[in-house]
Amino acid sequence: METYNERRRRSSPVSLSSKSYLRGKQQTTSNHIMSNQQQVTGGKHQASGYSIFLIAILIASFILTFFPVWKRLIMTWSSSDEYSHGFFIVPLCCYILWRKKQILAEIPIRPSSWGLAFVIFSLLLYLFAYLAEIMTLTSFSMVLLLAGVVIYFYGFLMFKELIFPLFLLLFMIPVPAQIYAKLTIPLQLFVSKSSTWLAATFGLPIYREGNVIHLADRTFEVVRACSGLRSVISLLTLSALFAYFTLKSSFLRTILFFSAVPAAIFVNIIRVLLMVLVYHFFTYDLTTGSIHTIFGIIIFMLALGFIAMVKGLLSFWDKPATQ
Repeated sequence: METYNERRRRSSPVSLSSKSYLRGKQQTTSNHIMSNQQQVTGGKHQASGYSIFLIAILIASFILTFFPVWKRLIMTWSSSDEYSHGFFIVPLCCYILWRKKQILAEIPIRPSSWGLAFVIFSLLLYLFAYLAEIMTLTSFSMVLLLAGVVIYFYGFLMFKELIFPLFLLLFMIPVPAQIYAKLTIPLQLFVSKSSTWLAATFGLPIYREGNVIHLADRTFEVVRACSGLRSVISLLTLSALFAYFTLKSSFLRTILFFSAVPAAIFVNIIRVLLMVLVYHFFTYDLTTGSIHTIFGIIIFMLALGFIAMVKGLLSFWDKPATQ
């Protein structure tokens, strides 16, 4: 008698040879799929390696091209109180990029040929500025080049997200000496006139000649450092960062940013006024020695307090934006 298994093998529509063929075919298909996957993976590795190599070449070219610019900038930062904050600008930009890394990873990459136009223009501008020895333009062309590279490789959406750190880089660039001088003289006269008028309201016997203030037995000169322009440069940098990290509305950020200008001028008027009042009533000179430095720090903190007060007021209108 046939057993059940023998009858099952005899009645099965697929023979042993057919099963062997199917197993061989499945194995061949599996090997083919694995081979395709390995080819795709290898292609990705090659593309990734090419991208890293291209980025390395771009960074090396950027460093070599703009090395004279960075050298001059560092020399300016280390020798000038107005621009000593320049050492912190690049680390702050890197920190902002690190905070936005997840957002940047989600932005679709849409390269634009307009970026190439920016790159070419910035390189021509740099060549002209370098030959003409215009330091401000060489530094500005470097920032413009970075903006063009972002647009060319990643598109305008990425540029829009990176516009603030690119804008922040401008604060490490010194203001041209000609513009600085033209702005300083009117500010010196305004601070002198305003502080003299306020001192006269306190009944002081005082008069002014240009930026020189005369008391009965003492003369004060409102020098460039007391014009407020020096404070404006530092306060604009701090107010830009403060606005970026504390407010959501771009319009309110702009208002807070520009509030640094009246804050710097106002506190310098108070500074000169207090020097005059303290000398008149207490015969104590605040214009020399370490007390002058401490007094300047206190006045600068007063300006920061003014900006913080403006931010507090603007935050009431910023709440709907955050919601």
